[in-house]
Amino acid sequence: MTRAELEILTRPVAKELSAFDRLMTQSLKTDSPLINAVVGHLMKSRGKRLRPVILFLSARSGGYKSPKLIDAALAIELMHTATLLHDDVIDESDIRRGQDTVNHHWDNLISVLIGDFLFSRCFQMLVKTHSPELIEAMSHATHRVSYGELRQIEEAANYELIEKHYIRIIADKTASLFTIACEAGPILKKASAAEKNRFRDFGENLGIAFQITDDLLDFIGESKKTGKEPGSDLLQGKVTLPLIYSLAQVSPKSRREITHALNNGFNRRGVGRILKFVTDQGGIEYTYQVAQKYSDRAGEFLEKLRDSEYRRSMKEIIRFTVTRDN
Repeated sequence: MTRAELEILTRPVAKELSAFDRLMTQSLKTDSPLINAVVGHLMKSRGKRLRPVILFLSARSGGYKSPKLIDAALAIELMHTATLLHDDVIDESDIRRGQDTVNHHWDNLISVLIGDFLFSRCFQMLVKTHSPELIEAMSHATHRVSYGELRQIEEAANYELIEKHYIRIIADKTASLFTIACEAGPILKKASAAEKNRFRDFGENLGIAFQITDDLLDFIGESKKTGKEPGSDLLQGKVTLPLIYSLAQVSPKSRREITHALNNGFNRRGVGRILKFVTDQGGIEYTYQVAQKYSDRAGEFLEKLRDSEYRRSMKEIIRFTVTRDN
């Protein structure tokens, strides 16, 4: 999906997104030239604001309106951006979204501390919502993100990892912020527990579908669109669903041969062999099917809401999560 296409889908919440952009610019201004320079660098390669978009559209789809939604959206986006800064340090990444990462342009220390700065701003924005329940939910989401990231590191190069545990990891590290984005509206409007749970489950399924697709793009994505070379996750030892499924399809001998190649001097030259192996074993097709399954679960929730321009946009957002190429 291009930015132009996304702009069409977000027109129903264009007013909220404009207010969000203004608040982000205002909240990140400081009297520190260094912080301002790094923030300016980050703003030049801003993503699609997908989590704020989902927050506004899901809230309006459910009939929830609150001026505090903008504060909540900014808190979630700041949290997301902070985790990306820390991820780039962990992964020793040089490029994100087509430009130098902060750790490459400056250094790891600056990247980590700017991430911490964004974390602090996140919770300042949450306090402004005057919602202890939302603060508690965001605290839980933050815990899940950090736990998921640690579990992913713990399972690096573990080629015995099974699908169930993989799903749990990506649910924590990625779906958790989608979940809080979707439940923010019901929380701020003090909806019933059942209603909050419905929106929470919607976000969880959507976030899982999004991350599975993201992992799939490491095998089939074009570097010009994804901003990284195919096989980058493999080179970092990340074990994702296409490989998990493919390894489960072959004999113990073939499995040992592939894992031996991955464990012993695996480098960029070996990526092609693993990509072919995963494709031949049906790992690409299977992973897409699993992503579609979680996407369909999210779509089932929307069918229970009344028709509106917000719901129609959300349906397209769901489609985008499993058909995107970046």
